[in-house]
Amino acid sequence: MKFSTDALVLKSADVGESDRIITVLTKDYGVMRAFSNGAKKLRNSKQSATQPLCYSHFTFYQSRDSFIVDDAQSIETFFRLRDDIEKLSLAQYFCELAAELAPEMERSEQYLKLVLNCLYMLVSEKRSQKFLKAVIELRMLTLAGYMPSLGTCSACGKEPEGDVFFDIYGSCIYCSDCKHSGEKITAGILNAMRHICAAPPERLFAFELAPASLDKLSKLSERCLSAQTNRNYRALDFYNRLFRE
Repeated sequence: MKFSTDALVLKSADVGESDRIITVLTKDYGVMRAFSNGAKKLRNSKQSATQPLCYSHFTFYQSRDSFIVDDAQSIETFFRLRDDIEKLSLAQYFCELAAELAPEMERSEQYLKLVLNCLYMLVSEKRSQKFLKAVIELRMLTLAGYMPSLGTCSACGKEPEGDVFFDIYGSCIYCSDCKHSGEKITAGILNAMRHICAAPPERLFAFELAPASLDKLSKLSERCLSAQTNRNYRALDFYNRLFRE
């Protein structure tokens, strides 16, 4: 079976002197792993198109229980990300999240659009790194079935007014009348979280937060992601170390 699709290369691993195994995110088939013969050779047309962070048009064929790259042509390389170690490490984190949370061999158009849009905005600097990080973390959780419960207080069922408490591990909110040990957040941060989780794709990035609130949202979304997926992310650890050094 042979088929073609556009895909973002999430990661790659060298095999022998000239071959690669790549992990890609596609619109129609979700996360796929494929073997690319001769991809490391400079004269091979697949050399640049199979590198991480490259969005390419692929032709695959299936050989028994594996996929083989028959052809690959670059569409967008996001080359400018490689000039900035912070942007590059954050982009790698976006890809690591997709590889972990997007489904395999299932339609994943929303995941692909989310990652590509965040990469484009990271390159163009239309949104800050903290903004994009919070958006992709909460939206990925939502797409993967971990959407936080942000509607009403989990104890009394009322719409909270003013400051609220967000339970990282329960992934829910409590009003100020229902005492809770969760993270205290403002109404502005709560509304931003609601927007990220529920807004239509074309409106996803259409919100604003003050710098201090955005900083808190970025830290909160990171902790929520770690708690709900129960794992650490190497690219995120590296990205965070850059700010501590």
